[in-house]
Amino acid sequence: MNLTISGHHLDITAALREYVLTKLERVTRHFDQVVDINVLLSVEKPREKALRQKAEVTLHVKGKDIFVEHSAEDMYAAVDQLMDKLDRQVCRYKAKVQDYHHVAAKRLDATAP
Repeated sequence: MNLTISGHHLDITAALREYVLTKLERVTRHFDQVVDINVLLSVEKPREKALRQKAEVTLHVKGKDIFVEHSAEDMYAAVDQLMDKLDRQVCRYKAKVQDYHHVAAKRLDATAP
């Protein structure tokens, strides 16, 4: 799994990097077929003071790219809400790709000796 954490108009501190990594563990625990994760943390212009801190994630899994973004007053709050959204989307995707098909009963009888 490749992980990239970058900042736009923001320096990524060690504490912020560790916080993002601990939050990403929940997502990778639910779905282990993650190929690539790109995290972008940015500070927007002060056009809206309440939603200046923005966090984005692009998660590449086999067959699909999942993109999530969230803005908040605090970067840690933005990361929290972002990971909640990402977790919901990953769980939804995992449920969609799981194979729930079972072998028919008459096929089981035909293969039994």
